[in-house]
Amino acid sequence: MVPAVGPKVPLVNLGDGTALLTDQYELTMLQAALRSGTAGRRAVFEVFARSLPAGRRYGVVAGVGRLLDAIEAFRFEDAELEFLTANGIVDEPTARWLEKYRFTGNVWGYPEGECYFPESPILMVEGTFGEAVLLETVALSILNHDCAIASAASRMVQAAQGRPIIEMGSRRTHERAAVAAARAAYIAGFTTTSNLEAGRLYGVPTAGTSAHSFTLLHDSERHAFEAQLAALGEGTTLLVDTYDVERAVRAAVELAGPTLGAVRIDSGDLGVVARRVREQLDSLGAHGTRIVVTGDLDEYGIAALAAAPVDGYGVGTSLVTGSGAPTASLVYKLVARADGPEEDAPMRPVAKRSTGKPSRGGRKTAVRRVDGHGTAYAETVFTTEPTAGPRDRVLQVPLVRDGEVVGSEALGDARERHARAVAELPPTALQLSKGEPAVPTEFVNGGPRR
Repeated sequence: MVPAVGPKVPLVNLGDGTALLTDQYELTMLQAALRSGTAGRRAVFEVFARSLPAGRRYGVVAGVGRLLDAIEAFRFEDAELEFLTANGIVDEPTARWLEKYRFTGNVWGYPEGECYFPESPILMVEGTFGEAVLLETVALSILNHDCAIASAASRMVQAAQGRPIIEMGSRRTHERAAVAAARAAYIAGFTTTSNLEAGRLYGVPTAGTSAHSFTLLHDSERHAFEAQLAALGEGTTLLVDTYDVERAVRAAVELAGPTLGAVRIDSGDLGVVARRVREQLDSLGAHGTRIVVTGDLDEYGIAALAAAPVDGYGVGTSLVTGSGAPTASLVYKLVARADGPEEDAPMRPVAKRSTGKPSRGGRKTAVRRVDGHGTAYAETVFTTEPTAGPRDRVLQVPLVRDGEVVGSEALGDARERHARAVAELPPTALQLSKGEPAVPTEFVNGGPRR
Protein backbone atom coordinates (compact mmCIF):
# COMPACT_ATOMS: atom_id res chain seq x y z
CA MET A 1 0.00 0.00 0.00
CA VAL A 2 1.64 3.22 -1.19
CA PRO A 3 0.66 6.44 0.58
CA ALA A 4 -0.37 9.41 -1.50
CA VAL A 5 2.32 12.02 -2.00
CA GLY A 6 1.14 15.54 -1.81
CA PRO A 7 -0.52 17.75 -1.89
CA LYS A 8 0.46 18.67 -5.46
CA VAL A 9 -2.10 21.47 -5.49
CA PRO A 10 -2.29 24.47 -3.15
CA LEU A 11 -3.99 23.88 0.15
CA VAL A 12 -7.57 25.15 0.07
CA ASN A 13 -10.25 25.76 2.63
CA LEU A 14 -12.62 22.82 2.44
CA GLY A 15 -15.24 24.60 4.54
CA ASP A 16 -17.61 22.44 6.53
CA GLY A 17 -17.57 19.45 4.19
CA THR A 18 -16.90 16.03 5.71
CA ALA A 19 -16.09 13.92 2.64
CA LEU A 20 -12.32 13.96 3.22
CA LEU A 21 -12.63 13.05 6.89
CA THR A 22 -11.95 9.54 5.74
CA ASP A 23 -9.23 6.98 5.10
CA GLN A 24 -7.85 6.51 1.62
CA TYR A 25 -8.69 2.83 1.57
CA GLU A 26 -12.42 3.66 1.45
CA LEU A 27 -11.80 5.27 -1.95
CA THR A 28 -9.50 2.45 -3.00
CA MET A 29 -12.30 -0.05 -2.34
CA LEU A 30 -14.83 2.16 -4.10
CA GLN A 31 -12.69 2.48 -7.22
CA ALA A 32 -12.10 -1.27 -7.36
CA ALA A 33 -15.79 -2.02 -6.76
CA LEU A 34 -16.81 0.37 -9.53
CA ARG A 35 -14.34 -1.36 -11.83
CA SER A 36 -15.70 -4.83 -10.93
CA GLY A 37 -19.34 -3.82 -11.08
CA THR A 38 -20.04 -4.62 -7.42
CA ALA A 39 -20.29 -1.05 -6.06
CA GLY A 40 -24.03 -1.02 -6.76
CA ARG A 41 -24.81 -4.11 -4.72
CA ARG A 42 -27.04 -3.44 -1.73
CA ALA A 43 -25.14 -3.82 1.52
CA VAL A 44 -25.72 -3.57 5.26
CA PHE A 45 -22.94 -2.39 7.57
CA GLU A 46 -23.11 -2.62 11.35
CA VAL A 47 -21.29 -0.69 14.09
CA PHE A 48 -20.60 -2.56 17.32
CA ALA A 49 -17.96 -3.11 19.98
CA ARG A 50 -16.63 -6.61 20.51
CA SER A 51 -16.05 -5.77 24.17
CA LEU A 52 -16.20 -2.91 26.64
CA PRO A 53 -13.06 -1.37 28.11
CA ALA A 54 -11.61 -3.70 30.73
CA GLY A 55 -13.85 -3.90 33.76
CA ARG A 56 -16.55 -1.50 32.50
CA ARG A 57 -20.16 -2.55 33.09
CA TYR A 58 -21.87 -0.59 30.27
CA GLY A 59 -21.23 1.87 27.47
CA VAL A 60 -23.13 5.00 26.45
CA VAL A 61 -24.14 5.93 22.91
CA ALA A 62 -23.21 9.49 21.95
CA GLY A 63 -22.31 11.31 18.75
CA VAL A 64 -25.35 10.24 16.73
CA GLY A 65 -26.49 13.82 16.18
CA ARG A 66 -23.00 14.83 15.06
CA LEU A 67 -22.89 11.85 12.71
CA LEU A 68 -26.19 12.81 11.11
CA ASP A 69 -24.81 16.30 10.50
CA ALA A 70 -21.69 14.74 8.97
CA ILE A 71 -23.74 12.55 6.62
CA GLU A 72 -25.68 15.58 5.39
CA ALA A 73 -22.42 17.41 4.72
CA PHE A 74 -20.72 14.43 3.03
CA ARG A 75 -20.23 15.91 -0.44
CA PHE A 76 -17.33 15.89 -2.89
CA GLU A 77 -17.07 19.45 -4.16
CA ASP A 78 -14.57 20.83 -6.68
CA ALA A 79 -11.80 21.34 -4.13
CA GLU A 80 -12.01 17.80 -2.81
CA LEU A 81 -12.17 16.27 -6.27
CA GLU A 82 -9.21 18.33 -7.46
CA PHE A 83 -7.14 17.10 -4.51
CA LEU A 84 -8.10 13.47 -5.12
CA THR A 85 -7.40 13.47 -8.83
CA ALA A 86 -4.28 15.64 -8.74
CA ASN A 87 -2.70 13.25 -6.25
CA GLY A 88 -3.71 10.10 -8.09
CA ILE A 89 -5.93 8.90 -5.26
CA VAL A 90 -8.87 8.19 -7.60
CA ASP A 91 -9.18 7.91 -11.35
CA GLU A 92 -11.47 10.04 -13.49
CA PRO A 93 -14.41 7.58 -13.60
CA THR A 94 -14.37 7.37 -9.81
CA ALA A 95 -14.16 11.16 -9.52
CA ARG A 96 -17.22 11.51 -11.74
CA TRP A 97 -19.08 9.05 -9.49
CA LEU A 98 -18.00 10.98 -6.38
CA GLU A 99 -19.12 14.28 -7.89
CA LYS A 100 -22.70 13.02 -7.82
CA TYR A 101 -22.39 11.30 -4.43
CA ARG A 102 -25.32 11.65 -2.08
CA PHE A 103 -26.14 9.06 0.55
CA THR A 104 -29.57 7.75 -0.45
CA GLY A 105 -29.80 4.78 1.88
CA ASN A 106 -31.15 4.12 5.36
CA VAL A 107 -29.59 4.29 8.81
CA TRP A 108 -30.95 2.85 12.03
CA GLY A 109 -29.30 3.04 15.42
CA TYR A 110 -29.50 3.24 19.16
CA PRO A 111 -30.54 6.80 20.00
CA GLU A 112 -28.13 9.03 21.90
CA GLY A 113 -28.01 8.47 25.63
CA GLU A 114 -28.93 4.80 25.36
CA CYS A 115 -26.67 2.24 27.03
CA TYR A 116 -24.97 -0.49 25.05
CA PHE A 117 -23.06 -3.72 25.70
CA PRO A 118 -20.63 -5.99 23.83
CA GLU A 119 -21.87 -6.69 20.29
CA SER A 120 -24.86 -4.37 20.60
CA PRO A 121 -25.66 -3.33 16.99
CA ILE A 122 -25.67 0.36 17.80
CA LEU A 123 -25.73 1.52 14.16
CA MET A 124 -26.79 -0.08 10.89
CA VAL A 125 -26.15 1.53 7.51
CA GLU A 126 -27.99 0.20 4.47
CA GLY A 127 -27.39 1.33 0.91
CA THR A 128 -25.28 0.38 -2.06
CA PHE A 129 -21.82 -0.81 -1.13
CA GLY A 130 -20.31 2.24 -2.77
CA GLU A 131 -22.28 4.83 -0.87
CA ALA A 132 -22.25 3.00 2.47
CA VAL A 133 -18.57 2.09 2.60
CA LEU A 134 -17.57 5.74 2.28
CA LEU A 135 -19.21 6.54 5.63
CA GLU A 136 -17.10 4.06 7.60
CA THR A 137 -14.29 6.30 8.78
CA VAL A 138 -16.32 9.37 9.65
CA ALA A 139 -18.90 7.23 11.48
CA LEU A 140 -16.24 5.48 13.55
CA SER A 141 -14.29 8.69 14.17
CA ILE A 142 -17.34 10.40 15.66
CA LEU A 143 -18.86 7.48 17.52
CA ASN A 144 -15.62 6.08 18.94
CA HIS A 145 -14.74 9.43 20.47
CA ASP A 146 -18.16 10.51 21.71
CA CYS A 147 -19.18 7.10 23.07
CA ALA A 148 -15.89 6.86 24.98
CA ILE A 149 -16.36 10.30 26.53
CA ALA A 150 -20.02 9.74 27.40
CA SER A 151 -19.25 6.35 28.93
CA ALA A 152 -16.60 7.84 31.21
CA ALA A 153 -18.82 10.81 32.02
CA SER A 154 -21.69 8.57 33.03
CA ARG A 155 -19.49 6.75 35.55
CA MET A 156 -18.42 10.09 36.99
CA VAL A 157 -22.02 11.28 37.27
CA GLN A 158 -22.99 8.12 39.11
CA ALA A 159 -20.02 8.51 41.45
CA ALA A 160 -21.07 12.12 42.17
CA GLN A 161 -24.43 10.90 43.55
CA GLY A 162 -26.42 13.90 42.42
CA ARG A 163 -23.79 16.56 42.95
CA PRO A 164 -23.22 18.68 39.83
CA ILE A 165 -20.12 18.31 37.66
CA ILE A 166 -18.68 20.93 35.33
CA GLU A 167 -16.79 19.75 32.24
CA MET A 168 -13.53 21.67 31.97
CA GLY A 169 -11.20 19.65 29.75
CA SER A 170 -10.83 21.97 26.77
CA ARG A 171 -7.15 22.65 27.46
CA ARG A 172 -6.34 18.94 27.58
CA THR A 173 -7.43 17.87 24.11
CA HIS A 174 -7.77 18.97 20.48
CA GLU A 175 -9.80 22.16 20.16
CA ARG A 176 -12.59 20.48 18.14
CA ALA A 177 -12.57 17.35 20.26
CA ALA A 178 -13.15 19.59 23.26
CA VAL A 179 -16.46 20.76 21.82
CA ALA A 180 -17.59 17.20 21.09
CA ALA A 181 -16.49 16.08 24.56
CA ALA A 182 -18.55 18.79 26.23
CA ARG A 183 -21.59 17.71 24.23
CA ALA A 184 -21.12 14.02 25.09
CA ALA A 185 -20.56 14.78 28.77
CA TYR A 186 -23.77 16.79 28.92
CA ILE A 187 -25.74 13.87 27.46
CA ALA A 188 -24.30 11.66 30.20
CA GLY A 189 -25.35 14.03 32.99
CA PHE A 190 -22.66 16.69 33.43
CA THR A 191 -24.33 19.94 34.44
CA THR A 192 -22.26 22.55 32.61
CA THR A 193 -19.15 23.03 30.49
CA SER A 194 -16.44 25.65 30.43
CA ASN A 195 -16.34 25.42 26.61
CA LEU A 196 -18.14 28.35 25.02
CA GLU A 197 -18.28 26.84 21.54
CA ALA A 198 -20.21 23.88 22.95
CA GLY A 199 -22.60 26.41 24.43
CA ARG A 200 -22.99 28.23 21.13
CA LEU A 201 -23.34 25.18 18.88
CA TYR A 202 -25.28 22.80 21.10
CA GLY A 203 -26.81 24.87 23.88
CA VAL A 204 -24.82 23.18 26.64
CA PRO A 205 -24.99 25.43 29.75
CA THR A 206 -21.65 27.13 30.39
CA ALA A 207 -19.89 28.14 33.58
CA GLY A 208 -16.49 29.40 34.67
CA THR A 209 -14.63 30.77 37.65
CA SER A 210 -11.08 32.14 37.57
CA ALA A 211 -7.52 30.84 37.53
CA HIS A 212 -4.58 31.30 39.88
CA SER A 213 -3.10 33.74 37.36
CA PHE A 214 -5.88 36.19 38.15
CA THR A 215 -4.93 36.17 41.82
CA LEU A 216 -1.23 36.46 41.01
CA LEU A 217 -1.94 39.42 38.74
CA HIS A 218 -3.09 41.54 41.66
CA ASP A 219 -1.07 43.04 44.48
CA SER A 220 -2.84 40.86 47.02
CA GLU A 221 -5.44 38.13 47.21
CA ARG A 222 -7.93 40.60 48.69
CA HIS A 223 -7.50 42.90 45.71
CA ALA A 224 -8.13 39.98 43.34
CA PHE A 225 -11.30 38.99 45.22
CA GLU A 226 -12.50 42.60 45.27
CA ALA A 227 -12.04 42.88 41.51
CA GLN A 228 -13.89 39.64 40.78
CA LEU A 229 -16.76 40.50 43.13
CA ALA A 230 -17.07 43.97 41.63
CA ALA A 231 -17.31 42.52 38.14
CA LEU A 232 -19.39 39.39 38.78
CA GLY A 233 -21.23 39.94 42.03
CA GLU A 234 -21.37 38.03 45.28
CA GLY A 235 -22.75 34.92 43.59
CA THR A 236 -19.40 34.23 41.92
CA THR A 237 -16.96 31.45 42.83
CA LEU A 238 -13.64 32.50 44.38
CA LEU A 239 -10.50 30.37 44.06
CA VAL A 240 -9.07 30.09 47.57
CA ASP A 241 -5.94 27.92 47.39
CA THR A 242 -3.40 30.20 45.70
CA TYR A 243 -1.65 30.97 48.99
CA ASP A 244 -3.19 30.14 52.36
CA VAL A 245 -6.66 28.60 52.22
CA GLU A 246 -7.85 29.63 55.67
CA ARG A 247 -6.84 33.26 55.17
CA ALA A 248 -8.39 33.30 51.69
CA VAL A 249 -11.74 31.97 52.93
CA ARG A 250 -11.83 34.56 55.68
CA ALA A 251 -11.10 37.37 53.20
CA ALA A 252 -13.67 36.03 50.74
CA VAL A 253 -16.49 36.09 53.31
CA GLU A 254 -15.43 39.46 54.69
CA LEU A 255 -15.58 40.97 51.20
CA ALA A 256 -18.64 39.19 49.78
CA GLY A 257 -20.63 38.64 52.93
CA PRO A 258 -22.33 35.38 53.95
CA THR A 259 -24.11 35.11 50.60
CA LEU A 260 -20.89 34.35 48.68
CA GLY A 261 -21.81 31.90 45.96
CA ALA A 262 -18.97 29.39 46.18
CA VAL A 263 -15.30 28.78 46.79
CA ARG A 264 -13.11 26.51 44.69
CA ILE A 265 -10.33 24.26 45.95
CA ASP A 266 -7.89 22.98 43.35
CA SER A 267 -5.07 21.33 45.31
CA GLY A 268 -4.09 19.37 48.37
CA ASP A 269 -6.02 16.57 50.05
CA LEU A 270 -9.40 17.70 48.75
CA GLY A 271 -11.43 15.79 51.33
CA VAL A 272 -9.48 17.13 54.29
CA VAL A 273 -9.34 20.69 52.96
CA ALA A 274 -13.05 20.67 52.11
CA ARG A 275 -13.98 19.69 55.67
CA ARG A 276 -11.87 22.49 57.11
CA VAL A 277 -13.30 25.01 54.68
CA ARG A 278 -16.87 23.91 55.44
CA GLU A 279 -16.29 24.36 59.15
CA GLN A 280 -14.76 27.77 58.57
CA LEU A 281 -17.55 28.94 56.25
CA ASP A 282 -20.19 27.84 58.74
CA SER A 283 -18.39 29.60 61.59
CA LEU A 284 -18.42 32.79 59.52
CA GLY A 285 -22.13 32.47 58.84
CA ALA A 286 -21.71 31.52 55.17
CA HIS A 287 -23.82 28.39 55.48
CA GLY A 288 -25.06 28.63 51.91
CA THR A 289 -21.66 29.10 50.28
CA ARG A 290 -20.90 26.04 48.18
CA ILE A 291 -17.58 24.22 47.90
CA VAL A 292 -16.41 23.17 44.45
CA VAL A 293 -13.35 20.95 44.06
CA THR A 294 -11.16 20.44 41.00
CA GLY A 295 -7.73 18.99 40.30
CA ASP A 296 -7.23 15.86 38.16
CA LEU A 297 -10.42 14.19 39.34
CA ASP A 298 -11.82 11.03 37.83
CA GLU A 299 -14.69 8.76 38.86
CA TYR A 300 -12.60 7.15 41.59
CA GLY A 301 -11.53 10.49 43.02
CA ILE A 302 -15.11 11.68 42.96
CA ALA A 303 -16.31 8.53 44.71
CA ALA A 304 -13.63 8.97 47.38
CA LEU A 305 -15.11 12.39 48.18
CA ALA A 306 -18.64 11.06 48.69
CA ALA A 307 -18.56 11.72 52.44
CA ALA A 308 -16.81 15.08 52.14
CA PRO A 309 -18.80 18.35 52.35
CA VAL A 310 -18.39 18.99 48.63
CA ASP A 311 -21.14 20.59 46.56
CA GLY A 312 -19.74 20.16 43.07
CA TYR A 313 -16.83 18.93 40.99
CA GLY A 314 -14.84 20.09 38.00
CA VAL A 315 -13.37 17.41 35.75
CA GLY A 316 -11.00 17.95 32.86
CA THR A 317 -8.25 15.59 31.74
CA SER A 318 -9.91 12.33 32.78
CA LEU A 319 -13.13 13.27 31.04
CA VAL A 320 -11.67 14.22 27.64
CA THR A 321 -9.44 11.12 27.61
CA GLY A 322 -12.27 8.73 28.44
CA SER A 323 -10.80 8.10 31.90
CA GLY A 324 -8.29 5.63 30.53
CA ALA A 325 -10.41 4.45 27.58
CA PRO A 326 -10.12 7.18 24.92
CA THR A 327 -11.87 5.06 22.28
CA ALA A 328 -14.94 2.85 22.43
CA SER A 329 -13.23 0.35 20.07
CA LEU A 330 -16.24 0.32 17.76
CA VAL A 331 -15.94 -1.35 14.36
CA TYR A 332 -17.91 -0.96 11.11
CA LYS A 333 -18.45 -4.33 9.46
CA LEU A 334 -20.31 -5.59 6.43
CA VAL A 335 -22.91 -8.09 7.70
CA ALA A 336 -25.12 -8.60 4.62
CA ARG A 337 -24.91 -7.98 0.88
CA ALA A 338 -26.93 -8.68 -2.25
CA ASP A 339 -26.01 -11.40 -4.71
CA GLY A 340 -26.15 -8.93 -7.56
CA PRO A 341 -26.78 -5.29 -8.48
CA GLU A 342 -30.50 -5.80 -9.13
CA GLU A 343 -32.88 -4.08 -6.71
CA ASP A 344 -34.59 -7.39 -5.93
CA ALA A 345 -31.41 -9.48 -5.71
CA PRO A 346 -31.53 -11.70 -2.62
CA MET A 347 -29.52 -10.61 0.41
CA ARG A 348 -27.15 -12.99 2.13
CA PRO A 349 -25.45 -12.68 5.55
CA VAL A 350 -21.67 -12.35 5.49
CA ALA A 351 -19.20 -12.44 8.37
CA LYS A 352 -15.50 -12.44 9.13
CA ARG A 353 -13.77 -15.56 10.39
CA SER A 354 -10.57 -13.77 11.37
CA THR A 355 -8.86 -15.11 14.49
CA GLY A 356 -9.75 -12.88 17.41
CA LYS A 357 -11.92 -10.64 15.22
CA PRO A 358 -14.98 -12.66 14.21
CA SER A 359 -18.33 -11.10 13.41
CA ARG A 360 -21.92 -12.29 13.09
CA GLY A 361 -23.64 -12.13 9.74
CA GLY A 362 -27.08 -10.78 9.03
CA ARG A 363 -29.04 -7.60 9.60
CA LYS A 364 -29.97 -7.41 13.26
CA THR A 365 -32.61 -5.98 15.59
CA ALA A 366 -31.89 -5.54 19.30
CA VAL A 367 -34.38 -5.73 22.15
CA ARG A 368 -33.71 -4.71 25.75
CA ARG A 369 -35.38 -7.25 28.04
CA VAL A 370 -36.92 -5.71 31.16
CA ASP A 371 -38.36 -7.62 34.11
CA GLY A 372 -41.42 -6.85 36.23
CA HIS A 373 -39.39 -4.55 38.47
CA GLY A 374 -38.32 -2.39 35.55
CA THR A 375 -34.77 -3.76 35.54
CA ALA A 376 -32.97 -4.72 32.33
CA TYR A 377 -31.72 -8.30 32.36
CA ALA A 378 -30.73 -9.09 28.77
CA GLU A 379 -29.91 -7.59 25.38
CA THR A 380 -31.46 -9.92 22.81
CA VAL A 381 -30.30 -9.57 19.22
CA PHE A 382 -32.39 -11.07 16.41
CA THR A 383 -31.52 -11.73 12.78
CA THR A 384 -35.18 -12.50 12.09
CA GLU A 385 -38.36 -10.69 13.09
CA PRO A 386 -37.91 -9.75 16.76
CA THR A 387 -40.27 -10.67 19.55
CA ALA A 388 -40.67 -8.27 22.44
CA GLY A 389 -42.64 -8.52 25.66
CA PRO A 390 -44.85 -5.71 27.01
CA ARG A 391 -42.00 -4.21 29.03
CA ASP A 392 -39.23 -4.83 26.48
CA ARG A 393 -37.84 -2.11 24.21
CA VAL A 394 -36.76 -2.37 20.58
CA LEU A 395 -33.55 -0.33 20.65
CA GLN A 396 -32.88 0.80 17.10
CA VAL A 397 -34.76 3.79 15.73
CA PRO A 398 -34.76 5.22 12.18
CA LEU A 399 -32.11 7.91 11.74
CA VAL A 400 -31.92 8.30 7.96
CA ARG A 401 -34.65 7.21 5.55
CA ASP A 402 -33.93 7.16 1.80
CA GLY A 403 -31.11 9.65 2.34
CA GLU A 404 -33.14 12.08 4.44
CA VAL A 405 -32.23 12.60 8.10
CA VAL A 406 -35.25 11.76 10.25
CA GLY A 407 -33.59 11.11 13.60
CA SER A 408 -32.53 14.59 14.71
CA GLU A 409 -33.54 15.52 18.25
CA ALA A 410 -32.85 18.06 20.96
CA LEU A 411 -29.81 17.41 23.12
CA GLY A 412 -32.00 17.53 26.21
CA ASP A 413 -33.96 14.54 24.92
CA ALA A 414 -30.77 12.48 24.76
CA ARG A 415 -29.84 13.60 28.28
CA GLU A 416 -33.22 12.53 29.65
CA ARG A 417 -33.02 9.22 27.79
CA HIS A 418 -29.67 8.48 29.38
CA ALA A 419 -31.01 9.10 32.86
CA ARG A 420 -33.84 6.63 32.16
CA ALA A 421 -31.49 4.06 30.60
CA VAL A 422 -29.13 4.08 33.60
CA ALA A 423 -32.04 3.86 36.04
CA GLU A 424 -33.12 0.72 34.21
CA LEU A 425 -29.80 -1.07 34.68
CA PRO A 426 -29.22 -3.58 37.49
CA PRO A 427 -27.41 -2.23 40.58
CA THR A 428 -24.15 -3.94 39.60
CA ALA A 429 -23.89 -1.58 36.62
CA LEU A 430 -23.11 1.34 38.91
CA GLN A 431 -20.18 -0.30 40.68
CA LEU A 432 -16.79 1.18 39.87
CA SER A 433 -14.96 -2.07 40.62
CA LYS A 434 -14.03 -4.20 37.64
CA GLY A 435 -16.64 -6.68 36.53
CA GLU A 436 -18.56 -8.19 33.66
CA PRO A 437 -21.08 -6.21 31.57
CA ALA A 438 -24.19 -5.55 33.63
CA VAL A 439 -26.49 -6.92 30.92
CA PRO A 440 -25.56 -9.99 28.83
CA THR A 441 -25.98 -9.97 25.05
CA GLU A 442 -27.72 -13.01 23.58
CA PHE A 443 -28.37 -13.88 19.95
CA VAL A 444 -31.55 -15.49 18.64
CA ASN A 445 -31.88 -17.21 15.26
CA GLY A 446 -28.45 -16.02 14.41
CA GLY A 447 -26.91 -19.35 13.63
CA PRO A 448 -23.34 -20.19 14.59
CA ARG A 449 -20.80 -17.43 14.83
CA ARG A 450 -18.73 -17.30 11.67
